[in-house]
Formats: sequence, structure tokens, C-alpha cells
Amino acid sequence: MYSDLELAINTLVTEFHNAADDAPTMTSTQFQTMISKQLPGFSKTVETEEGLGQVLAQMGVQGGQSISFENFWTLINQQAVQMFTSSHTEKNATNCGCLLQ
Repeated sequence: MYSDLELAINTLVTEFHNAADDAPTMTSTQFQTMISKQLPGFSKTVETEEGLGQVLAQMGVQGGQSISFENFWTLINQQAVQMFTSSHTEKNATNCGCLLQ
């Protein structure tokens, strides 16, 4: 029996592998497709070439470089920190009530 956290990590790894066709890295097109399917609230950010370029730069991906799981994890980390921070800035928050951005 796995914990919720272990299952969440497994889901992140599995979705990366699925999007990358089981390769160790993915292309920006594969990345955009994965984001639109798995993070629809965030997908608007990567719809344009400019937005995609900004996100890739924040992930540490240089122009034309493939996206590694480590790069993807950087994005997940940024999103999680943002979610955590916003959950603690709400007044009288007794429960996390975290929502994906």
C-alpha cells in the first residue's frame, strides 16, 4: 500500500514518461501537449512561443534543448511553492484548500 505522496510522485514520473514516449527527455511540443492535458490551468502560459520560451527558461532549458525530468521537476517545484505560499496568505485559513493554479 502506497501513501498519497508516493502515488503523487509516481504520477509525475509516469506522466513524464508517457509524454516523452518513454525517452529520458521530451521535446517542447511533447511538453506543451503534456501541460495542456495534465495542467490545463497552467497551459495558457505555454500556448504562445513567448510564453513557452519564458517557462522553459525558468526551468533551465536552453533554446533547442530537450526537456529532462529535472527540468520538469523545477516547474513542479515552482508551482508547488506558489500553491503553498498562497494557501498561507489567505486570512483565517484553517485547512490548506490547495488548488492548482
